[in-house]
Amino acid sequence: EMRRSLKRMNTLTREMRRSLKELDLGLKGELTITADMENLQNSLFLDVVPESWNKRAYPSLNGLTAWYVDLLLRIKELENWVADFQMPAVIWLAGFFNPQSFLTAIMQSMARKNEWPLDKMCLQCDVSKKSREDFTSPPREGAYVHGLFMEGARWDTQTGMIQDARLKELSPPVPVIFIRAIPVDKQETKNVYECPVYKTRQRGPTFVWTFNLKTKEKPSKWVIAGVALLLSI
Repeated sequence: EMRRSLKRMNTLTREMRRSLKELDLGLKGELTITADMENLQNSLFLDVVPESWNKRAYPSLNGLTAWYVDLLLRIKELENWVADFQMPAVIWLAGFFNPQSFLTAIMQSMARKNEWPLDKMCLQCDVSKKSREDFTSPPREGAYVHGLFMEGARWDTQTGMIQDARLKELSPPVPVIFIRAIPVDKQETKNVYECPVYKTRQRGPTFVWTFNLKTKEKPSKWVIAGVALLLSI
């Protein structure tokens, strides 16, 4: 997934450079202004992500300014991976173009190691009480991930469970989650809410996975509240 994300990021940044250079030449009068250049100019003026960039990027509901800030963070994350050639202590799940591939790789690695059939495996998600800075090395198996937000409720670190959202807290951050692969028959099914994970608030087409989170309340309460984890807010 790492290689794929790097490839897609290179494709995106190449298109950004190409289109901006082309627009610059058009505005200088060295090239004839085309419809594509006009669209790019309008997008920049209106703080909207240009169509040709959006097509090569990842789902995002941000305006151009916030989108660009996020892009720089993603590039920095990829650069850190490449510089060290090893897994960071804690992974920013949203930094991948395709987080599903990364999560599937966790299962594949465990399946190979223990010679378990992949279709008899699932992910176990344990929410820690710690933030990214508290970790100095990756786990021996699985991964620590950060950068998730909860919508419709909040994660309570004291009880280690989902609780009602606080007033005015729309998408509170969730502490680092330890994700590892386990056989399906070892999975906890009591007192858990099957929480959907999405890339953005748009939900639907941006679905990534389902994380089982601990709850004292009936899971139906959180289903009705539309509780979900988001990779980007």
